[in-house]
Amino acid sequence: MIRRVVPIPAVHSDHAVCIELRRLHRFFGATRAVNDVSFSVRRGHVFGYIGPNGAGKTTSMRILATLDLPSYGEAFVDGFSVINDPELVRHRLGYMPDSFGTYHDVNCWEYLDFFARAYGLIGRDRIRRLRWVLDFTGTRGMAEKPIRGLSKGMKQRLCLGRALIHDPAVLILDEPAAGLDPRARIELRRMVGELAARGKTILVSSHILTELAEMCDSVGIIEQGRLLATGSVEEIQRERKQHRELVFRVLERAGEMAEYLAAREHCQNLIVDGQLVRMEFIGEVTDQAVLVRELITAGYPIAEVTSHSKSLEDVFLQVTEGRVQ
Repeated sequence: MIRRVVPIPAVHSDHAVCIELRRLHRFFGATRAVNDVSFSVRRGHVFGYIGPNGAGKTTSMRILATLDLPSYGEAFVDGFSVINDPELVRHRLGYMPDSFGTYHDVNCWEYLDFFARAYGLIGRDRIRRLRWVLDFTGTRGMAEKPIRGLSKGMKQRLCLGRALIHDPAVLILDEPAAGLDPRARIELRRMVGELAARGKTILVSSHILTELAEMCDSVGIIEQGRLLATGSVEEIQRERKQHRELVFRVLERAGEMAEYLAAREHCQNLIVDGQLVRMEFIGEVTDQAVLVRELITAGYPIAEVTSHSKSLEDVFLQVTEGRVQ
């Protein structure tokens, strides 16, 4: 008699933390691909995982996806150990690798249907899930189109649909925007935001840092297998005392005001350019507000103030050294 094995459904737990790495290590001979990495991501948050090529991002994500085992340390997905409960993890995780296989002789519907059946979806539930994924990813009109005829952007959408087909609590997206045109990137950003709003926890790796800055609640910066910084961009800036650029447009007495600012410890690298006074400011936004009030009280005729925070690219360049293993 043939026994039919019914997989455990992807029931989402009540854990507030849905991704957690604890002292994770992965060695390949003398190469420490992942070296004592720890971080966590809360439910409904988007975490950007960034670093140079060979930094250890993909190895970390493969361990979370149960495709590799750590040398030591532990990782959890939706409260379940990737080492002790890999089957439970797989039903709670959707993984979109940086390179993925497609079957050229099948169409989009058949491709997604194959993975839906592999996850044990049957009957009306399977059909309903297939239709939702096609609608969400914008591939409904291409359901009958052979995969070999899809553009790069459409294939990326289809692969995202494959990762979503079993309604996972956690998504791991490795370079999802690679090779996409600007419109496709905007659409991807919208989909990631909507999934997070639905309560899904998302870890996304990308070299397009401007994209990550707009979609992520927090980031982790890794280099040579070590996690160098983690938190929101603002938190990392604050911890590393990153400078904020301030530009004042003064109707008169610009040179005098520059001398006044030079005596302040928060103000560095002052440049006077006609009516403009440029400087680097070290401090919080509240400190900046106090400084502007002091200048106005001192009688300087300030017509305009421009403040520019360091971008995620600036943070990345400051934190990393460009080293590879």
